[in-house]
Amino acid sequence: MSTISCSTQPLDSGYEQSPQFRQGKFQNLDNVSAAGMAKLPKIIWRYLFDKSRPAAPQQPVPLENIDMARLTNTEQAQPEIYRLGHSSLLLNFSGEIWLLDPVFSKRASPVSWMGPERFHPLPFELDKLPKIRGVIISHDHYDHLDKETIAVIADRVEHFVTPLGVGRYLQEWGVEQEKIHQLDWWQGIELGSLSVTATPAQHFSGRGLTDRDETLWASWVLQSKQHKLFFSGDTGYFDGFKTIGDRFGPFDLTILENGAYDKDWAEVHMTPEQTLQAHLDLRGKALMPVHNSTFDLALHAWYEPLERLSELAQAQWVPLVTPVIGQPLPFSELTETTAWWRAVAGFESESPIVFDGEEIAD
Repeated sequence: MSTISCSTQPLDSGYEQSPQFRQGKFQNLDNVSAAGMAKLPKIIWRYLFDKSRPAAPQQPVPLENIDMARLTNTEQAQPEIYRLGHSSLLLNFSGEIWLLDPVFSKRASPVSWMGPERFHPLPFELDKLPKIRGVIISHDHYDHLDKETIAVIADRVEHFVTPLGVGRYLQEWGVEQEKIHQLDWWQGIELGSLSVTATPAQHFSGRGLTDRDETLWASWVLQSKQHKLFFSGDTGYFDGFKTIGDRFGPFDLTILENGAYDKDWAEVHMTPEQTLQAHLDLRGKALMPVHNSTFDLALHAWYEPLERLSELAQAQWVPLVTPVIGQPLPFSELTETTAWWRAVAGFESESPIVFDGEEIAD
């Protein structure tokens, strides 16, 4: 791992030096790519006519409002993590606040009037957020990088850490260049009490039809004095998890994508079975699944990722932490939490649970 102390990478050029930049585009380790334009008509047809399962909860998703006074209490004994929805998380290291992939808009979309709409409100008032030490962005997709959110929080953020190329969006949106730190895979930076390292992921990038893979995507290793966390961002399953686990593991907590998977884009998103295997490869202790329960981005039922992974984790004796949105979860108490989605989905009824055409015992 190489460590940098400032934003040494150009925001909009110089990528030729990156081993990930080949033939004018960023590429995955094994040149795996997402479903191309040829599959787009089929995918659109399936979205329109093949969504027979409940895409969104019919009952309110449980939520706890975050106590802002708790966030700013520097005497707080235990660091905590909060799920904010989808892949957005808040880390509180005794008053030092970090955000991961913050998306606080109503929709994960390039426009405000259409696109996937969130299932639940935010667990806090946006204008009440305290000063933020750092924001970490995994890649440039709309459900992970939100222009409106960046505009609202930018003045409160001390540092933004992104993969190569993503920083130019922030600069275009008014973030001062000196706040932006762009990292290639295996580069790290120390900011405040946290050491942040960009690690490989298997995904793709682009916010339009003509900018495919012009910016890099990454997973992240986060290390404080007491704790070590892994955040996958978006990724398919690949051998890189084993490499990361060997170099940085074991991890107190792995925060792994688990949702919006499908056979038509299997290389760039993980099934629950692959999510569990990634956790084992990383040598993780507790597992927190994200990328679910906030936006309708796939064809499976909204609750399927959590229910499938829950059964798999129990079989492998893996502690699965699934806190309610906004619930404080101390790093010292990373034990199994309540399966809140079951009541929302109405699993108490006699109707069988169906995943991919197979009945799953209640």
